[in-house]
Amino acid sequence: METLSSAPTDNAVLECVLKDDLQALKLLFEDPSEPEKRRATDLLFKKDLMGRNVLFPACILGRCEVVKELIKYGASVNSLTSRGYSPLHCAAAWGQLDILKTLVEMGADTKACNFCNEKAYEIAIRYNKTECTDFLAWAEAKLELKMYISFVQQSITDLEKGKLNKQYKHQVMAACKSKNDWLEHTKNPTTHDFVEQKLQLEAVMQTIFNKLNTSPDSGKSTSKS
Repeated sequence: METLSSAPTDNAVLECVLKDDLQALKLLFEDPSEPEKRRATDLLFKKDLMGRNVLFPACILGRCEVVKELIKYGASVNSLTSRGYSPLHCAAAWGQLDILKTLVEMGADTKACNFCNEKAYEIAIRYNKTECTDFLAWAEAKLELKMYISFVQQSITDLEKGKLNKQYKHQVMAACKSKNDWLEHTKNPTTHDFVEQKLQLEAVMQTIFNKLNTSPDSGKSTSKS
């Protein structure tokens, strides 16, 4: 796994990260009198020989507030190194659970793979970071439920072009609304809960698709003569 270098740096943003100096970081980007302000954005995106920008060491070192600020100033939560490692991969390898939660909350892709086709979840397993493994499994299950709801909603839009039966349309829309309400209001759902909710929605869709496939006209609206 990629490691940090202890060599001196002329990157003022990186210095703030290494020293965990949140105030100095804010001044770099927001204080008009700061000499390095003009270069701050360039330094934010500057990469080392391995393709890492300043967000990577911030994640490895567990600097949660610094990570939030870097992303606010423009650092990509899904940036990749030359070997395909994302900040999420690095946080998982170093067991930085709070960083993982922050990155996922800010839009990190839990499905991103490195050059070995490993997701952050597999990295956490490889380095025996149990809490990180559990959280990433939870985050991915939640994401998969959200993605499937979106897929179903798009499918309804496509099926409507073929004049989908109103009854079927109502069933699917009601099922999607139910799952979105569940996502919004359920407190402390588990990984298993997300999986079960997705399976329930899949069952609804499978029933409807089976009916549509049984009869070519069964899903179409009928017009009065």
